[in-house]
Amino acid sequence: MDYSKEQLIDCLLSEYVCLLQDDDDETLQWTEEEFREWLNSLSVEQLIEETGTDEVFPLSEFMYSYS
Repeated sequence: MDYSKEQLIDCLLSEYVCLLQDDDDETLQWTEEEFREWLNSLSVEQLIEETGTDEVFPLSEFMYSYS
C-alpha cells in the first residue's frame, strides 16, 4: 500500500508525541511544531526511512499503530 506524505508525517508526529510523553530524560528537544516542520522538509523516501520499519516491523504496522 502506498501512503501519502501527509499520512507519513501524521504517523511520525504521533510516534514523536508518544515518545515525548515517555521521555523522562528530556532528550527529545524539538517541540511538536519544530518536528513537523522538519518532517515537511523530507521526501517521502526519507520519511519512510525515519519510521525505522523493516521486514520484521513493516511500514503497514507502523502506520496502523500510529494512525
